[in-house]
Amino acid sequence: MATTPPRTALHLTATLLTATVALYMALVAFGNITDFGTNQQFVRHVLAMDTTFKDDDLMWRAVTSKGLQDTAYVAIIVWETVSALVLIYGTWLYARRNDLRARRFSTYGLLMVQLLFGAGFMAIGGEWFSMWQSADWNGLDAALRVFVLSGVVLIVVHLPSGTGTRDS
Repeated sequence: MATTPPRTALHLTATLLTATVALYMALVAFGNITDFGTNQQFVRHVLAMDTTFKDDDLMWRAVTSKGLQDTAYVAIIVWETVSALVLIYGTWLYARRNDLRARRFSTYGLLMVQLLFGAGFMAIGGEWFSMWQSADWNGLDAALRVFVLSGVVLIVVHLPSGTGTRDS
């Protein structure tokens, strides 16, 4: 009878932290789907740049088409949902002790989170659409928290396991 190797503290940590980000992203996507209007307004205001300093040198960047704003918001929700599903799958693979595939899928999901919150919200929203200038519609602190959390989990997922197996 084959025996499975004992779980290491690192394996358990990677599993639970991946599950934490998966849960967070699933709840974010669920909230955006079931309470569509709340963050729809957030995205609309950020893209319209209607609460920024109204600098003429920047306002040409504003997207005022509600159709384009809503398309961007739906794309964000789809991205959140797919990243949650990928992370849930990574967690499931960890639970099944398929560490190499779990690491791979967790990396994909965590990278998706990093891209959404780093490139999407911090760089594009924060800098391109000057979200940092808005007292009312500024999500940079929240984006930074998720970016850091997912980055820490990504580092943990890639710590050497000491099992002698190679990553793929």
